[in-house]
Amino acid sequence: LPCHRRPHQRNITTPLPAPLSLRSAHMLCLDPTYHVTEDHTKICFSFKGIPALGPGVFGDFLCDSPYQLILSAFSYMKQADLQPEFIIWTGDSPPHVPKEELSTDVVINVIANMTRTILQFFPQLPVYPALGNHDYWPQDQLPTSTNAIYDAVAKLWSPWLNPEAVATLQKGGFYSLVIKPGLRLVSLNTNLYYSPNQVTVNMTDPAGQFQWLQETLELSRQKLEKVYVIAHVPIGYLPYAINTTAVRESYNEQLVKIFRNYSDVQGQFYGHTHRDSIMVLLDHQGKPVNSIFVTPAVTPIKSLLEPFSNNPGIRAYLYHPENYALLDIWQVYLNLTEETWNKGQSGTCMNLLLGVEQPQSKVFDKYFNNFMVSYNLNRTCEGSCKTIQVTVFFRVPHRDSSFCLFYYFLFYFQTFCSMTLILL
Repeated sequence: LPCHRRPHQRNITTPLPAPLSLRSAHMLCLDPTYHVTEDHTKICFSFKGIPALGPGVFGDFLCDSPYQLILSAFSYMKQADLQPEFIIWTGDSPPHVPKEELSTDVVINVIANMTRTILQFFPQLPVYPALGNHDYWPQDQLPTSTNAIYDAVAKLWSPWLNPEAVATLQKGGFYSLVIKPGLRLVSLNTNLYYSPNQVTVNMTDPAGQFQWLQETLELSRQKLEKVYVIAHVPIGYLPYAINTTAVRESYNEQLVKIFRNYSDVQGQFYGHTHRDSIMVLLDHQGKPVNSIFVTPAVTPIKSLLEPFSNNPGIRAYLYHPENYALLDIWQVYLNLTEETWNKGQSGTCMNLLLGVEQPQSKVFDKYFNNFMVSYNLNRTCEGSCKTIQVTVFFRVPHRDSSFCLFYYFLFYFQTFCSMTLILL
């Protein structure tokens, strides 16, 4: 790391400044109804119509996060050896339940609960949130103008933001601000581009966010700023489905068009998929531009048809204090069956990925286990499952090959140790 350029070169006589860290919290998805009872059909409202699999204090794979799981995650983050400089929070606080179980007031109350909890654990730490597709009612239908939820989160998150950021958040659910000298954070509302969002169908530039993003990145370039981009729904193709983008195809192409022109973006951080994956955005000449990280969720919930889920996970990134390049990743996960937090190993050289496509490759098995956040070591991915995974991160079903999961690490960083392969 960073995926798109070699590590910052320094005079060998000049001491390297101590790297700094940030932490990311993705998809908390609080289910306040979760409780352990002998009747496994009444464990939580977010269950999918069948009895819970193995409910414990910290949850079940058919339920969203109990409050105890979220408290445990924040407690671990606070006590961990590597203390963060700031936290990015990529949205989705309410549970995955039918819309009849929620309302605008309930969604606001859940977001407020999570905001207060974060403030309680990290009162002095800057936190930079993004809205998720469940952070609205009805879910997915985030609008292009001011509404009760945008108003509410603008007020709730105002302690972390400046007035200009609060104003754009209130207007369209997105914002930008300088968080370190020479480092700008851009929080996008990619829910406006999400395929199920019927509000934005046939709109060319919902809420004017494309124009705003272009102008923001251009201004950052003129000021010689580096940029971190955060959002909930990721750009690019999904790692578990062929030829499927999370955002609408036309919006995906527009975002690609914008981002490929700005190598000042040192990293993009998303959630939504519940799984662990990475992408590299390429320019028109096929050269890496910037890196895209899709981080697994705290909630362990899965659908009935999914053969696998994810253990709850939190992530720490180590970044360079001068140029803000990403240097390392630590992935921590809670073994839901053993109720223990485990720190993943911090890295391995990416040339191990040369064996991923081999039929008997153990490297692919390790990658897939990390993709599932160590959900089930006995679960294998073969046949069509492996075809989808390998196709996405090696060949990418995109007409101009703008995205490539992992592959370009092998060309540009064969001797550079990346931190992603053996992490969850």
